[in-house]
Amino acid sequence: MNWSGVPRSSFYYKRGDGLRGRKPSEMTVTSDGKLIDNTALVKDVESILQQEFCCYGYKNVWDELKQKGYIINHKKVYRLMKIHNLLFNRRIGSIGVPRQFVRFRKIRAEKPLEHLCMDIKYIHIHGAQRNALLLTVIDAYSRKVLTHMLRFNIKKGDVIVLLSLLLMEYRIENITLRNDNGSQFIAGVVRQFLKEKGVNQEFTHVATPEENAYIEALHSNVQREVVERYEFESIYHAQMIFNRYYEWYNNHRKHGSLGRKSPEQFLLQYGQKNQPCKTEKIPEIVSNFNPVLSKN
Repeated sequence: MNWSGVPRSSFYYKRGDGLRGRKPSEMTVTSDGKLIDNTALVKDVESILQQEFCCYGYKNVWDELKQKGYIINHKKVYRLMKIHNLLFNRRIGSIGVPRQFVRFRKIRAEKPLEHLCMDIKYIHIHGAQRNALLLTVIDAYSRKVLTHMLRFNIKKGDVIVLLSLLLMEYRIENITLRNDNGSQFIAGVVRQFLKEKGVNQEFTHVATPEENAYIEALHSNVQREVVERYEFESIYHAQMIFNRYYEWYNNHRKHGSLGRKSPEQFLLQYGQKNQPCKTEKIPEIVSNFNPVLSKN
């Protein structure tokens, strides 16, 4: 070792297997002095979690075990539940392909149908005395509402149906769809569907609505211009009003960020700017047809 310049302790070091430190105990004491194997303890933890409606974390499980007569530290309960994947919601984030989160807070859309935003807003139905869910998809470039759905329950299958109709109606390629982490959006079937369609889905970070500012602004307008002005007798009444509102929103409502134009007027201006230039040799017919926003 002298010629290598390596200390004797480092030269003969061999990495050990398992965790560092003292080996955890494999038994647990009860109030009557018995020693219970950790395997039996884990079975008691599983029986606690199998109760109907039970969504306990490790501290509530620890309290239940003490009531059963175990003398145990809450850190040991956490360790055993972690090893056996019994922690509440522990596996939700690891199922399927990892989510792609937002890299840039502000969307910089340079053309229509390049970036879409999707979100859900609660709408109170006074006649039914319950909330309905309003799912809306907008174009970040023009602020145009592309499609929407109002139902008492919106599940992952409903999201797939809505997006399927949207992709059939518009010629959409190489787009990015931004949404939050709602259970309907993080579902594996929804993410797989968008992946197969070539849609890049990105998720906002938790508690950061500013990362989806365009549709949050839309929902602010919906709250002020519709929800606070109407009492909905039924969900069908609400559907008719939102159909009329979104039609007015797309065709007439002026936006300061769009130069005091409505989304449709802004798209018309975009189509005129991107018309092919005329040449002297080949005469062309001037029209307002926009191939980017044309429907199939």
